Amino acid sequence: MTTLRPFTCDDLFKFNNVNFDPLTETYGLSFYTHYLAKWPEYFQLAESPSGQIMGYIMGKVEGLSDNWHGHVTALTVSPDYRRLGLAALLMNFLEDVSEKKRAYFVDLFVRKSNQVAINMYKNLGYIIYRTILEYYSGDQDEDAYDMRKAMSRDVNKKSVIPYTQPVTMRELRRELRHEQQKVQQNL
Repeated sequence: MTTLRPFTCDDLFKFNNVNFDPLTETYGLSFYTHYLAKWPEYFQLAESPSGQIMGYIMGKVEGLSDNWHGHVTALTVSPDYRRLGLAALLMNFLEDVSEKKRAYFVDLFVRKSNQVAINMYKNLGYIIYRTILEYYSGDQDEDAYDMRKAMSRDVNKKSVIPYTQPVTMRELRRELRHEQQKVQQNL
């Protein structure tokens, strides 16, 4: 029996077995603790009966007006527990939180090469909203898909009308800066 529970600070010392997967983006401890402090309701863990971490989801809520949305920052399931529906369970949890927060949509970024994840997200109702060129950097830069799923608040599904042209990282950063400036003006 799998238990979903809130992620805690103590879990930061136990989740390496899940994070050592090559498709999992990992971050510094300060990044995880920032999310845990600011958006604890979006940070959930799947645990086995023996107490082993099976997977987790980390996200946030952000934006203004019809851009108010839930965002999946990280979703990963340990290789030992894949293909059991845990990722879908964790995604459903994050979507439920986003619905309660009255979000218009949920979005996430996924490597274009991660076809297994892309198919899973499509099966959960996500669409490829746009391509972000060279989103993932490293030995070989890789493009990402920005995938979205409209929530019930977006009655007309405006948030999931796809872009036809790829977006560069520079354009994405500009868009995020503009959104942050609008948030600051509304405080």
